[in-house]
Amino acid sequence: MAGKKKTNPTVVVILLLLVMGLAGFGVTNFGGSLRTVATVGSAEIGVNDYARAVEAEVRRFQQTTGQPMTVQQAQLIGLDRQALSRVVTEAALEDEARRIGLSVGDANVVSEIRQADAFQSAAGFDRTTYEMALQQSNISVSDFETRVRSDLAEGLLRQAVASGVETPPFFTDTLFAFARETRDVTWARLTEEDLAEPLPEPSLEDLAAYHEANPDAFTRPETKVISYAWLTPDMLVGDVEVDDAQLRTLYDERQEEFIQPERRLVERLVYGSEAAAAEAKARLDADDATFDDLVAERGLQLADIDLGDVSLEDLGEAGEAIFALEEPGVVGPLPSSLGPALYRMNGVLAAQETSFEEVRDELAGEAAADRARRIIVESAPQIEDMLAGGADMALLAERTDMEAGTIEWNDEVFDDIAAYDAFRAAASQATPDSFPEVIELEDGGIVALKVDEVKAPELRPLEEVKDDVRTALLTERRQETLAAQAETIADQVRNGREMAALGLDLQTDRSVGRDALVEGTPPDFVTTLFQLKPDEIAVLAADGDAWVVRLDAVNVPDGTSEEAARAKAAFSEGIARDFSGALLTAYTSSLLDTREVEVNQSAISAVNAQLQ
Repeated sequence: MAGKKKTNPTVVVILLLLVMGLAGFGVTNFGGSLRTVATVGSAEIGVNDYARAVEAEVRRFQQTTGQPMTVQQAQLIGLDRQALSRVVTEAALEDEARRIGLSVGDANVVSEIRQADAFQSAAGFDRTTYEMALQQSNISVSDFETRVRSDLAEGLLRQAVASGVETPPFFTDTLFAFARETRDVTWARLTEEDLAEPLPEPSLEDLAAYHEANPDAFTRPETKVISYAWLTPDMLVGDVEVDDAQLRTLYDERQEEFIQPERRLVERLVYGSEAAAAEAKARLDADDATFDDLVAERGLQLADIDLGDVSLEDLGEAGEAIFALEEPGVVGPLPSSLGPALYRMNGVLAAQETSFEEVRDELAGEAAADRARRIIVESAPQIEDMLAGGADMALLAERTDMEAGTIEWNDEVFDDIAAYDAFRAAASQATPDSFPEVIELEDGGIVALKVDEVKAPELRPLEEVKDDVRTALLTERRQETLAAQAETIADQVRNGREMAALGLDLQTDRSVGRDALVEGTPPDFVTTLFQLKPDEIAVLAADGDAWVVRLDAVNVPDGTSEEAARAKAAFSEGIARDFSGALLTAYTSSLLDTREVEVNQSAISAVNAQLQ
């Protein structure tokens, strides 16, 4: 295996799709007059190319999330459009490679195909396996080899555009120093208890002047007077009776929840081949890499590979080896639904059994609530008929189990019915001319509403908001007074007095980073801190308090340590990849700007319809 040439990634994807096929979605080949979904210049995107691209996006999503997905679900989240964008970009590169005469010889094509794991037998490359795989995918040998040749040429073009990008050391060193630099700071917070003397109680004239000078703070927004009738499961649950037979049945149906076998906390890292997985395991065993390193190399987060707590049955063929571990560790390669994988077992969860008696009350509450929700669903058509017949909210409450109410609602009101997002959404859209409808609430309840009046924004009278005005005025005065006191203290420190001699409740924080949150400080504390010079004093004020802040020291990070070297290298590689990706994106965008792109939406819709 040593020294074996790596297979082109694009060709690997094609080969994997050929081996896996599109059987999972009921797709084999799109024939007849349906041939292309789009053209980019002289390059055509065949229906099969598009179908395979959708398949690739779905499989990539499944591998990342560990969750199965139908094509219908994929279309809902836009994976089909993502696939189309990908093949259009590839077609632009293909067209450009063709335009400039870039191609590869037969030897390169043969070498690429002969190295593919999908076409190997014990003796090496197997021509029969190769032809059968293509036949099963309804692709001729000549078409496939033409595709491989084109993709290799496209890969050369990609490499020519994006390779050789390096991150300048000065750039890496500068950003490392910026990101890792920290501050030592001493600070004191001045609160109401630190006032030199109590603030005088504001007069009525003071309140009136503040009320007039700050109208926005005391203006009621546009408000709708809404009458409504609602019905929730909680309103009915007390009248719903359930017997033990029902609860026993419910308990039996949910035995997997109450009687759990021994389980394991497991993470699964899937590889494209057995060889790749085995190589990764060998690196682990040799301490050349950690499991977390392997995850990062795949461009994944730990959350992407976490299977949670799983049973022996959940793990299929891999279960026995994983459950044989008595303490955390990594095993593999082992089979999975997505391919060979390494599994990390992080913990053992003992078997648990919860008796019927222990959960009876819980089940009774759930059963009653479920029955109440069904009653509401069953009553909705009757309520809709009554609304269609002109019934108002009071009549609904009189003739059904609904309860009527009135609310003055705006974006600042969250009480009672206004706590429901569904009500708030409906209320925001409703007008006095809107016809009331039955709206489903988040807890399974329903509501109907009618806007009776819309009140324009208006300044609330001083009498109505006097307490709020007083609080706001005193807060502003306290903040101004304390800020002035803090400035006096700051001047004393600037003139040589020690902060410790000023009777302040001093706090000292060391190694404060740029992304730190220092408890008890205002929002602009860290930003201001990183603008100061050593021994410089600043005064901050917010929410009625004031702060005296002194920068004690600037801590320059050690850029020569092994950890720093690793961090810089990882950062440099990441930035280089980002630059390369951005360069390739800009290049392909420029290609698309100079080419005519035609998309056959009818063909795309036809392919999507067959992807089942």
